[in-house]
Amino acid sequence: MRSELVSEPGDPGRPNEDFASVGLSASGQGGSLVVLDGVTPPRDGYGCLHPVPWFSARLGGALTELSVSQGDLPLTEVLSRAIRRVADAHADTCDLSHPRTPQATVVLARWSPSEVEYLVLSDSVLLVESPAGEVTALLDDRLSLLPRTALVSDAVADATVRNMEGGFFTAAADPSVASRAVTGTLPRSSVRALTALTDGAGRWVERFHAGDWSELFALVREEGSASLVERVRRLERAEAAERPGVRRGKPHDDASVVFVEP
Repeated sequence: MRSELVSEPGDPGRPNEDFASVGLSASGQGGSLVVLDGVTPPRDGYGCLHPVPWFSARLGGALTELSVSQGDLPLTEVLSRAIRRVADAHADTCDLSHPRTPQATVVLARWSPSEVEYLVLSDSVLLVESPAGEVTALLDDRLSLLPRTALVSDAVADATVRNMEGGFFTAAADPSVASRAVTGTLPRSSVRALTALTDGAGRWVERFHAGDWSELFALVREEGSASLVERVRRLERAEAAERPGVRRGKPHDDASVVFVEP
């Protein structure tokens, strides 16, 4: 098995809110990957004593452990149990009903000798490469389908679409959100490699249109995950120089990429 992982903060002066891991089963016949993109909270508070990196690390660690140690559990149940475990860890001190309580997007994939299972929740991406080199993007596109007027920085307006029917879903404090994830199972023989990435790395395709998902996968395979992130950073700097004073979301976002040949 070959794997490569990179996770870099968008701002060196701020903690990285992403989480990325690769876990291997004790038998060596299977494993899992986890990629989370922690949701940056509003400045006016979010009902929790804990920073987003705390939440991402707790949830990511639980997903890594459960996906490997509980191979008989469906990935939706793995996510549900992981969310419940983290919620129980701070329910006594924090308001978990707040719409911006710490939360994250999720990519979770697990492989065995016979199959590859996947789960995607919100706007992180899982790319699957076939033995013939064809790349399929497995996406939860509910966020991208919402009208831009619904996606504002104000936390109250955001609460009308976040983890709400007709909106989009993230892993926060409600274990039932696991049933909202995009899931599936592929024959192991149909999967040569996987690449999972947060939207900070996916900007190369989605924001800067430097290539498509197949070209991104080829870049990661040939030059490595760190090369993709560095290319994104160069594009971000170029955009800021070309359009000074024009804000288009975060100028730099946390970026994580995991490449695995199971």
